[in-house]
Amino acid sequence: MKKICIVAGARPNFVKVAPLIRSIEKTDGAEYMLVYAGREDDPTLEASLFDDLQMPRPNVFLGVDSTSLNEITSRVMAEFDALLERCPADVVIVVDDLASTMAAAIVTKKRGVCLAHLVAGTRSFDMKMPKEVNRLVIDALSDYLFTAGVKSNSVATREQADGSNTYMVGNILMDTLRFNHQRLRRPQIDVEEGGYLVFTLNRKALLADESRLKSLLSSMLDAANGKPVIAPLRGQAAEVVASFGFPASSFLQTPPLSYLEFGWLTAHAAGIITDSGNVAEEATFNGVPCITLNSYTEHQETVTIGSNVLVGEDPVRLAEEVGRMVSGTWKASALPDRWDGRTAERIVSILLS
Repeated sequence: MKKICIVAGARPNFVKVAPLIRSIEKTDGAEYMLVYAGREDDPTLEASLFDDLQMPRPNVFLGVDSTSLNEITSRVMAEFDALLERCPADVVIVVDDLASTMAAAIVTKKRGVCLAHLVAGTRSFDMKMPKEVNRLVIDALSDYLFTAGVKSNSVATREQADGSNTYMVGNILMDTLRFNHQRLRRPQIDVEEGGYLVFTLNRKALLADESRLKSLLSSMLDAANGKPVIAPLRGQAAEVVASFGFPASSFLQTPPLSYLEFGWLTAHAAGIITDSGNVAEEATFNGVPCITLNSYTEHQETVTIGSNVLVGEDPVRLAEEVGRMVSGTWKASALPDRWDGRTAERIVSILLS
């Protein structure tokens, strides 16, 4: 029996972990332990999240709660090392590029345990970004690099001494979207399908410059030409944006939605403005126009093939693209290769072969 330990560092990781768990549960010869780096009472892990994703809560909570990246790294290393001492694993799967992800990866290799990186090979090529350092370390240590697309696959292969360890398994986020496509739930918001835009915000660099952020949102609302913008925000983003005082008739800020409700809202929008790579990927899956408030994306296929456009933090470019969005003159898009909902199956098959 192969013992697989899956480590999630933050709420978005569970969306990518859920298909893995379903695939392992259907496979003979494998069992899993799900570990969360944070606290059991983490407010972002509402009960509806696990119900919506049809997955169990983590078996283990490491209990690390800090805003300091170095403190997160050291504390996760200590807690995860103790966990592997108590509960040995044959392979550890880490997700994405958080400080907690890197910490778990380092501990795994120091213990001589096989390491797999889910969504490997993503690069911004900006070494000022902490996540870029995390990605480089995790990929360098990993025995299995599971990539989502052609670009990340070529990056991972080029950087690895042994390219045979790199596998383009596809985008695991699509597994979750396909699984839940018929389960999406309309939120209790008075909106007309296709008659609104969705705005999401999470990036700390944007939140830190409130004057630039207000300028961006003002440009967005002007260009929306009366089409309402729905903004389900949480935490600091909700506080900062609420302080701008935009009228609710044009900018409706709501509490955070459940996963299935948010999925319905974005799938039926006229367009999405976001700083989230995951949201941009979901928009491409649904064929919904998407603007990303960043100058790069780790998932380039959402731009070259999908429905995504990058505008950086330029209010003029944002207004231009929102104008195209609301006028219905958006570019054509398609699904990238291997967005077929079978990524988790490929991963489990590779780990057991």
